[in-house]
Amino acid sequence: MEQLGLEGMPRRLYPCTPSRLNTWLDCPRRYRMTYLDRPQPSKGSPWAHNSVGAAVHNALAGYWRLPPAGRTPQAAGALLVRGWLTDGFRDAEQSRAWRERARIMVEEYAAGLDPRREPAGVERTVATRTEVIAFSGRIDRLDHRGAELAVVDYKTGRRPLGPEDARSSLALALYAVAAARVLRRPCRTVELHHLPTRTVAVWEHTEESLARHLRRAEAVAEECADADEAYRSGPAPRRTGGAVEHAPYDAVFPPRTGPLCGWCDFARHCPEGRAAAAPKEPWSGLAGEDAAAPVRPE
Repeated sequence: MEQLGLEGMPRRLYPCTPSRLNTWLDCPRRYRMTYLDRPQPSKGSPWAHNSVGAAVHNALAGYWRLPPAGRTPQAAGALLVRGWLTDGFRDAEQSRAWRERARIMVEEYAAGLDPRREPAGVERTVATRTEVIAFSGRIDRLDHRGAELAVVDYKTGRRPLGPEDARSSLALALYAVAAARVLRRPCRTVELHHLPTRTVAVWEHTEESLARHLRRAEAVAEECADADEAYRSGPAPRRTGGAVEHAPYDAVFPPRTGPLCGWCDFARHCPEGRAAAAPKEPWSGLAGEDAAAPVRPE
């Protein structure tokens, strides 16, 4: 039987998702607490902006599962109301106000869709492999565009998005590569559909730009694999009075502090992060609720 990880032997492919790679890039300490520490350190309260995003995504996925005659804006709004999530809101009044706001947002977006134009995939899982990574991810929507495919990603955060956001997104590029390989059709167009502003940020990749993103993903994955191996061969994780111990791991998993620390699920376990940015309220990522929005609310 082949033994992997020994000197001179091939390394096992690194299994990854866009979230795993981006978590490492954002903060190696958060990566460790998210993917390696077991039991996982306790998280903070759920975020209201995540509840909004999940409810909107679920409603639009449900819209495409309806028969074409039933795909109306009102049906999309009804799906949003039926599947509304209440986690993270300040109170029931705030939740109701945002449910109505999200319903209108979904209905206005659905009004611009052609219900007869079947997507190539909705919530479609795609996967691909290279010599370094085994990648998998789920695409919000995959559209037919003539003989090609286009990746569509819904966004509900309050920050407007532009072509540069679509161009630089590692996740969208990896989705495009994987979709092309799985469905055996060219896929170079990636789109961010920002529902709050009803705008679409589009980028048309080339084979070269997709290859650059793939090489970047492999480089990040190799860093992650080295860090994972160091963690497994290092000291066993310890807790003191419920506190997470960081010192034995920080040479490999240093905290990367900055304004985003206020939005970290593990802020309570990270003194450096709390010093860098005060923790936010669970509803602070909602438009109009706080002056400092998360850069990349999900």
